[in-house]
Amino acid sequence: MDTPQPAPVSFDAEGGEALLRTPNSVYALRIGTDGSPRHGYWGTPLDLAEILESRSSAENSFEGSDPTPDELAIETGSRFGAAGLRVRFADGVRGAQWRFAGAEVEGGVLRLRMVDRVYPLALELVYRVRPDSDVIERWAEVSHTGGADEPAIVVERCDSGAWTLPKRSDYRLSHLVGGWAAETQVQRDRLAVAETVLTSRRGLTSHQANPWLALDAGDATEDSGEVWSAALAWSGSWRIAVNRDPGGQVTFSGGFGHEALSFRLTPGERMRTPVFAGLYSPDGFGGASRAWHEYIRTHVLPHPEEDRPVLYNSWEATGFDVDEAGQLELARLAAQSGVELFVLDDGWFGARRDDRAGLGDWTPRAEAFPRGLRPLADEVHRLGMRFGLWVEPEMVNPDSDLYRAHPEWVVHAPTRKATELRNQQMLNVGRPDVAEWMHATLDRLVRENAVDFLKWDANRMVTEAAWPGHPDPDRLWIDHVRNVYEIIDRLRADHPGLRIEGCCGGGGRVDLGMLARVDQVWTSDNTDATDRIGIQAGFGQVYPAAAMVAWVTDSPNPLTSREVPLRFRFHVAMAGALGIGGKLTEWSEKELAEAAELVAEYKEIRPLVQRGIAYRLQGPDAMSGVHYAAPDDSEHVILVWRPTIRFGHWPPPTRLTGLREDATYQEASSGATYSGRLLRERGLELGLPAGDYASRLIRLRRVDGVESR
Repeated sequence: MDTPQPAPVSFDAEGGEALLRTPNSVYALRIGTDGSPRHGYWGTPLDLAEILESRSSAENSFEGSDPTPDELAIETGSRFGAAGLRVRFADGVRGAQWRFAGAEVEGGVLRLRMVDRVYPLALELVYRVRPDSDVIERWAEVSHTGGADEPAIVVERCDSGAWTLPKRSDYRLSHLVGGWAAETQVQRDRLAVAETVLTSRRGLTSHQANPWLALDAGDATEDSGEVWSAALAWSGSWRIAVNRDPGGQVTFSGGFGHEALSFRLTPGERMRTPVFAGLYSPDGFGGASRAWHEYIRTHVLPHPEEDRPVLYNSWEATGFDVDEAGQLELARLAAQSGVELFVLDDGWFGARRDDRAGLGDWTPRAEAFPRGLRPLADEVHRLGMRFGLWVEPEMVNPDSDLYRAHPEWVVHAPTRKATELRNQQMLNVGRPDVAEWMHATLDRLVRENAVDFLKWDANRMVTEAAWPGHPDPDRLWIDHVRNVYEIIDRLRADHPGLRIEGCCGGGGRVDLGMLARVDQVWTSDNTDATDRIGIQAGFGQVYPAAAMVAWVTDSPNPLTSREVPLRFRFHVAMAGALGIGGKLTEWSEKELAEAAELVAEYKEIRPLVQRGIAYRLQGPDAMSGVHYAAPDDSEHVILVWRPTIRFGHWPPPTRLTGLREDATYQEASSGATYSGRLLRERGLELGLPAGDYASRLIRLRRVDGVESR
């Protein structure tokens, strides 16, 4: 008889204790004596009795009667760290004091309800677990429960939740940093005994930081050790504050918006924060990444079962110099190379001959497309490809018909000089009229031109943020993002076949909030294959390969001027959702033939790359790679790259930890067979060609019963 499995979520009303169970972790909390939810435990599975037994009882007058960290810190009581909820009432009183109002458990969801003891303020902390994932989703819902004549409550901060780690002798912080064309660089540093803030104040997720972090005790490796990590599902400004106190306690709290913002909560209003998802992994940084990948593929991305198509994008081939004849020529060459989606990039609309004009006027530029876009779309379809279009709907050039008709639609402060970035301004999509115009415009564009795919770009951040005439102007930072979400959701509902790529000058808007609405994201404007190795490795710390668009472009690279062989460029790009962005009209017949051969090879391995289990590989002398394993262990693909080599330094065999010791594997190219134990412990000789920019694609299949060597 099968042993009954414990419920994923339980709440003991008498003891005020809650327990959340995932396949490989347990999360515990309790209601404190002051009515506030307090953290209990997060880590490897223990039962409730063990958790209660291990609870610290230390207290003193300088720490308060309950030193246990809050599930969302408030400003009252003996709390002296950063508050995750900061409120101010009309009489000037700050901070909430809670009375616990009950809990509700439904399936994998726990809701904890608190109400203020004096004021009409209520808070729900919500937790959700899923049976197939170790990710715990958290968010908060704050409400004004007063009557219509009650004054508004000012909310200066409302995080989605706070996470607390077990005490350890040391801690290390991992996060993603960078800039334009240098996104998602992994940074690992000893966590200071202080408050460390990760943030974007730009109105978008940003190139400089990403709302993901990981913490370990300084002893985790790629394959082993405890790792706690979290990611925020928000595509605007955000803030995550990590606090390590002198006693060794580490807590981090995060949510939307940056410091110094506030909004008014009016009677009857309820505001929900974005999901702040957390994950415990006992299997090192690689194990944490694989858990994130599976969660995002299964529970975040739209249509995770679909193969992301091989695309061609015209930007690097033509820039703004686009016309129907030139795009048709590129489309024919792309189709011959095996491309499945042709994307017409910037320059096709309004008066768009450069970046100084035309944004906002989303009609075809007559001299470039005298017959409109439909003939191009029809020919692309006839060639067997889908038709895609670049748009930047949140932005406007001052030199445009839209701006001349509606200058009040831009984000601006009337008494301040407006900053132009890339010769453009940002539309306030928080305004209902702007949001309605945007949806109608994009809906018409997709419908009239048989558009299968939109590349949705955003090439500037928020400056001079204001909302003239609005009683609550800081709502701009929230309402803009939420209306962008709603527009994308409406477009997808109205056009079920439409697929969307998120872009923000490259990887400036990569987060779980955007990935819930787009099929993939443009990783970086930097297409240099050598630079992309590091960018893609950082991206893969949390986000899966299916969402990572990677192009093969020209050599010398248009950004770095580096000359790299075509095969190396392809092998790097084949680690994600493959695209081509070069000047195909200038590629030789030999290059076009090699490209077609490599595209065909990618299509064979695509299911493994986009839906397989990923293991990062790292070796000496800048050798790195990715090993993609089929969930059933039947097939394996290894992509390895070595940009440079020192004379006399040949790489040792590479250990493949994603194989089973008791299985036998055959290499496709040579027919050689190996035991899984040998490949895990000794490793595989990569057979990389001599010289710089060496790369190889290796395919293994499981062949149990075949004699191995």
